[in-house]
Amino acid sequence: MNFIQTRGIDESRPATVTFSEAILAPIASFGGLYVPETLPELGKEFLEKHLNSSYKELAKDMLNRFEIDIDSAVIDEALALYDKFDDKNNPVPVVKVKENLYISELYHGPTRAFKDMALQPFGVVLSSIAQKRGENYLILAATSGDTGPAALETFKNRANVQVACLYPDGGTSDVQRLQMVTEDAANLKVIGIHGVFDDAQNALKQLLASESFNAALKKKNVSLSAANSVNFGRIIFQIIYHIHSYLELVRQDGITMGEKVYLNVPSGNFGNALGGYYASKMCVPVEKIIISSNENNVLTKLIKTGKYDLRDCAVMGTTSPAMDILKSSNIERILFDMFGPERTRELMQNLEEKNFYELNADELAQLQKHFDADFCKGHEGKGYIKDTFEDDKYLMDPHTATCMKSYETCCDPKIKTIAYSTAEWTKFSPIIANALSGEIDVKDIEALESISKIASLPIPDMVKGLFTKEVTQSTVIDKEDIEKEILNFI
Repeated sequence: MNFIQTRGIDESRPATVTFSEAILAPIASFGGLYVPETLPELGKEFLEKHLNSSYKELAKDMLNRFEIDIDSAVIDEALALYDKFDDKNNPVPVVKVKENLYISELYHGPTRAFKDMALQPFGVVLSSIAQKRGENYLILAATSGDTGPAALETFKNRANVQVACLYPDGGTSDVQRLQMVTEDAANLKVIGIHGVFDDAQNALKQLLASESFNAALKKKNVSLSAANSVNFGRIIFQIIYHIHSYLELVRQDGITMGEKVYLNVPSGNFGNALGGYYASKMCVPVEKIIISSNENNVLTKLIKTGKYDLRDCAVMGTTSPAMDILKSSNIERILFDMFGPERTRELMQNLEEKNFYELNADELAQLQKHFDADFCKGHEGKGYIKDTFEDDKYLMDPHTATCMKSYETCCDPKIKTIAYSTAEWTKFSPIIANALSGEIDVKDIEALESISKIASLPIPDMVKGLFTKEVTQSTVIDKEDIEKEILNFI
């Protein structure tokens, strides 16, 4: 399968590229992104074939349907990493919480967040391509809290790869920060910046497109790639768990094969939701994809009004910090799929130059055919955490809690909903402790112990051990100094 470009083609790049080329150099013409030329048409037959398949069997077949140019042995090695999740036979449990609400738990990997689902296998694939080509790569990662730890975990000590990870200093939970700053592999560099996630992501995109930065790397025999969901190597693995979650509802007799469901996704950079959109086009019967946001509710406004408006807009710190994002990269791939490259280029240029674009009435109707949205304020989210724990005996993190608001406001109760839990409770313990017992100003370790006692849940060793590990990555800089810092690292 070939990959094409969301904003059309300039003279510097070929019209199409292979999968391996798209993940090695993820930024396309005019600053756009790569997308599949076509999606595999899987249909009900594919679902029925995999009703009793393991997660790895499902994943292998779906990747084969994309006809990606990756050796089968490499794919097997990459998918084998799911065996290291909490339960190798079921790396993504789907739990019934209410009569018509099921939660797909995506956080059972090594860093306790959903980014492991894509980044664990992605690290193997990218490193193997680099080795096969005899090339060295710098992988850039910008994180609001979960991508960073997962990228560092998957790439540490891998051959032909170095990683520079950017995070907003003070903009992550303590556990997320410790997961990054205690990494000590020689091929990893963690950089805190004075700013917010959008500053880190903008820096990443600018560096990927910078001729001078790429030229400086070439002098050191290094090429440039990225671990964020601008890279389709992330997205392709995120499609799989939406298919798996649907099949789990069939297995649990929650639905019959072919019955439509809602996919309710807590959304920041929109990669998770994009995976659901592609899954719905390929084989999963979806009523609508529900986008759940926090107070940084640009996505809700887009889906409700057709306006993406960042004028006089600044990122707000919230109780769900991994979603404190204003520029959601993967909306671009939705725009391309619905409206084509010329319109996508026009809209994205308006956003970059004017901090604003607006869909016309027909375009908005097309978007609303597939999506609905609502946003959840912090105090509402804490209320859902408390109520769901007390009433349904289910403990969720504050990002998952945003789905509870949109479940109430956007979903027909006669139709089953799959909501996606993107992080374990351990990653945001002070917020959850406050929701459950009213505790305030407690440190992460104290909150972890409090929740563990209240909920009778053990603190995973991988989390508890962070608080005694040596901090090996202490760099915090102004965003203007990012390029210099990375070149010094290389």
